[in-house]
Amino acid sequence: VEKAREQVANLIGAEPNEIIFTSGATESVNTVLKGIYKAYKTKGNHIITVSTEHKAVLDTCKYLEEEDAEITYLNVDKEGLIDLDELKAAIKPTTILISVMAANNETGVIQPLEEISAIAKEHKILFFSDATQFIGKTQLDVNDLGIDCLSLSAHKFYGPKGIGALYLRRKDPRVNIVSLLHGGAQENSHRAGTLNVPLIVGLGKACEIAKAEMWDNNTEVSKLRAYFEHQILDIEGLRINGSTKNRLYNTSNITFPRSFDIKVLLQEFAFSSGSACSSGTAEPSHVLKSMGLHNDEIRNSYRFSFGKFNTLDEVKRLTNHLLSAF
Repeated sequence: VEKAREQVANLIGAEPNEIIFTSGATESVNTVLKGIYKAYKTKGNHIITVSTEHKAVLDTCKYLEEEDAEITYLNVDKEGLIDLDELKAAIKPTTILISVMAANNETGVIQPLEEISAIAKEHKILFFSDATQFIGKTQLDVNDLGIDCLSLSAHKFYGPKGIGALYLRRKDPRVNIVSLLHGGAQENSHRAGTLNVPLIVGLGKACEIAKAEMWDNNTEVSKLRAYFEHQILDIEGLRINGSTKNRLYNTSNITFPRSFDIKVLLQEFAFSSGSACSSGTAEPSHVLKSMGLHNDEIRNSYRFSFGKFNTLDEVKRLTNHLLSAF
């Protein structure tokens, strides 16, 4: 367990005693948002987040609103990026936390973390980033970026499902939380309960492998995504959603000019109409809606994600299917 803690810390530039093992990013998010709100309630009740956050953040914020928290939801532009001036304007004397995800789970858009952190530090406000989509794909150092709290899940970078971690800064500033679970002193009394040793070991090993393979994966998977997008851009009226400059190398969110029979593709390929966490719902993507897309455009939008086990032949078959449909 302690070796795994070191492996997780090494991946994100933290100290091992700043890592808390959880069941995944959803638990980490709940622990941070609820725990900080309760611990800093005497200082203020205001939290700033973004309209395109993962449902784990948005639904937890809705819960906190019922507990008398004041939540500000920042807008995003058509590229999915926040306006830093809007963030500055939203800050109040009662603001205790800024919560902005590192990279969006539907579009891959990366927010300006360093600039957000600088604003938070200037006003002595804690900065939490849900980095679930980011970690393991691109290098991140919590000290270089000034992140005070961070969540991650192993299965996003080829580790086992059902295990994740929470990073809590221990100095300059020391982050205090009220624990979500009680009944034991495990994880520095932050997370009671028997540790799931096999999954923790799996998470640690996944972190070690991700760090070793990061640049190679970035290079190879980028080529697959670039080939995919280059080929299908011949489809008239097709649009890539989100910033193409500030984006993870593996994600491609596409709006097609009209609907097509996806059943043929689903026989061979797995992709999503939104995030995997909400693809079973009938509601249009809140992320694309926040970026200004209309419902009919959202219904014709799909997310394609590429990984290190994908091949160019697979991508060629996918693009051929899509091209033949239009």
